[in-house]
Amino acid sequence: MKPIQVGLLGAGTVGSGTFKVLKRNQEEIKRRAGRGIEISMVADLDTARAREVAGEGVKVVSDAREVIANPEIDIVIELIGGYGIAKQLVLEAIAAGKHVVTANKALLAVHGTEIFAAAHAKGVMVAFEAAVAGGIPIIKALREGLTANSIQWLAGIINGTTNFILSEMRDKGLDFATVLKEAQRLGYAEADPTFDIEGVDAGHKVTLMSALAFGIPVQFDKAHIEGITKLAAQDIKYAEQLGYRIKLLGVTKRTAKGIELRVHPSLVPSKRLLANVEGAMNAVVVHGDAVGTTLYYGKGAGSEPTASAVIADLVDITRLHTADAAHRVPHLAFHPDALSDLQVLPMSEVVTSYYLRLRVADQAGVLAKVTGLLATAGISIDAVLQREADEVGGEGSTQTDLIILTHDAREGTVDDVLAELQALPTVLEPIVRIRKEELK
Repeated sequence: MKPIQVGLLGAGTVGSGTFKVLKRNQEEIKRRAGRGIEISMVADLDTARAREVAGEGVKVVSDAREVIANPEIDIVIELIGGYGIAKQLVLEAIAAGKHVVTANKALLAVHGTEIFAAAHAKGVMVAFEAAVAGGIPIIKALREGLTANSIQWLAGIINGTTNFILSEMRDKGLDFATVLKEAQRLGYAEADPTFDIEGVDAGHKVTLMSALAFGIPVQFDKAHIEGITKLAAQDIKYAEQLGYRIKLLGVTKRTAKGIELRVHPSLVPSKRLLANVEGAMNAVVVHGDAVGTTLYYGKGAGSEPTASAVIADLVDITRLHTADAAHRVPHLAFHPDALSDLQVLPMSEVVTSYYLRLRVADQAGVLAKVTGLLATAGISIDAVLQREADEVGGEGSTQTDLIILTHDAREGTVDDVLAELQALPTVLEPIVRIRKEELK
């Protein structure tokens, strides 16, 4: 059978990895797919780089629309990234009857509803395993492997840059700014790392996983997102002393009131597997009612790990290319007319537990006043740690750190009591609040 013809838009890191893996494992891939898979056309503004990546026998052009217009091309791989031209090209490829493979989580998290609807109407597939957690097959697990389950929650370390930074801060006791510079020097962080360190990248990914887990539309605009830029080395140290590690988590949960969808630093018990994911690695924990808790771990980025996911999508599409569109696995795991209208909860309605650090005057009655206000708000305390004043501010210091772990409480209630605590004259600096996830 004639090999299926693929057009590639963007010949950068992942594009070059896709060529390498396809070439190296072509016989194995053909055996799995049932026919050959050939990238026969590449579009990249840097045509010299593209020719170097593609090698002999592949047509290289600078205009992506030439690839889309080619009637021989069955599948278009979009590796350009971003929301702009990538969206136009993906929609044009769909309109031309091409299947699409993309690693573009930002595009799908923001415009996925429109893109999936267009693909459904045209009877083509949009595959996006590479958009979340690199080479880890978490999309396939949620769409197919766990389809018998009612997913209860999932939580993931889904940004390697921030996990590397937090691991280094903990291991070396360094502050955020110092470790960020090192991450940039080593190539783990971009020159402009904003999307990573502010949690936006993780927000895109957890939005897609939430849609797959719960059968809801992609709703990135409703996600609560916090990054790691305000984390202090002392909080990482205190968390360790209390038996926790701080990780940037993407969390989505099914509750009686609706769906939680959030990204923020979290204290995770150090005995949990997720707490021990170090460096630039990724991991996702999924809890289903039938299967219980499952863990997916591996490289979340990089040329060949991400290419592994791109090629897995190519194989899936090749297998299903001639299948009846109505009987393919739906893009978001649930059939489009069966998506739920469950609301995404505002952060004020989320219930979780908390780590609070208060820099307070080292004098009698302060602890009693703080715990009294928490008790009045109905927030119960799990643990209290008070540092010696000279340990915090040096010999003769009149200030100390008060660290409190709470039991579960509603975020809006915590907001209110923190405002009261902040107003106390004995609370000397802005209160640090980090959410705690037990992941039971």
